[in-house]
Amino acid sequence: MALPLFKVTICGIPELPQHCAVGVSHVLSIIDTHEPRPPALDTYRSIDHELIRFDDVVAEYPGFEACTPAHIEQVLAFGERVHARPDGHVLVHCHAGISRSTAAAAILMTQFAPGNEEEAFLKLLDLRKHGWPNTRMIEFADTLLKRDGAMLRGLVAYRKALLDVKPHLKDVVRNIGRGHEIPT
Repeated sequence: MALPLFKVTICGIPELPQHCAVGVSHVLSIIDTHEPRPPALDTYRSIDHELIRFDDVVAEYPGFEACTPAHIEQVLAFGERVHARPDGHVLVHCHAGISRSTAAAAILMTQFAPGNEEEAFLKLLDLRKHGWPNTRMIEFADTLLKRDGAMLRGLVAYRKALLDVKPHLKDVVRNIGRGHEIPT
């Protein structure tokens, strides 16, 4: 099965006002547990909105709420609604539009397209120039969707392609404590 036809836009909270007039039909917000609902969402009319709260961490850390399988089940339930409208336009955002939102976008694109995981992840290169999808989210999605590692292989292919174009990101990723995610 091919990738879905719906349009995907990825952004961070500061960019939300830029997208409210472009025909968005669905918005997936993934924000920190303490973050207030972004007021910019009030400018979106007639949308299907899902707000999911967890922190952008890739492991359990004291003081943070890490992603759980239940959170990814919420993403997949939202994906059911998105896929019901193939002509839709889904906007996925997190705080900065880098980690949780890019992971969620890849999950939505692959949810009903088994065998196209690498293609979906590589599409992120065009959708968001500076993404680094949250590994924990992808691990849970791979398990829930029974992809036997295909999503993780797609993630690695994406990261290798991104680092080929932007090798300086290796230092950025190491500096934020996620150096273990850099593919060898």
